[in-house]
Amino acid sequence: MSPSPKPDLTSLGGILEKTLKSCRPKHDMEMLKIFDLWVDAVGENISMNAKPAAFKGDLLLVHVSSSAWMHHLYFQKQELIEKINATLGHDRVRELKFKIGPF
Repeated sequence: MSPSPKPDLTSLGGILEKTLKSCRPKHDMEMLKIFDLWVDAVGENISMNAKPAAFKGDLLLVHVSSSAWMHHLYFQKQELIEKINATLGHDRVRELKFKIGPF
């Protein structure tokens, strides 16, 4: 009796990526990169106090650690948008919204 062939294994990450691709438009898939590139885009100091939380279209919701950071980042909004888009390699983010939220 010969051994049965082993099925091809697929990683959970591969399954999730395939599922997301089928549910979200290409534009949204490109926006998902910001979660991996955040520190490169905004720097370590900001990333310790602000994290991307969600997006809808070209709006990126960013959770911040305090109202002081929300106020500080509000005045850097346009510069942050430019840095994020440069890191993504595309002009995907047109608006940032800051909210005190969990990390």
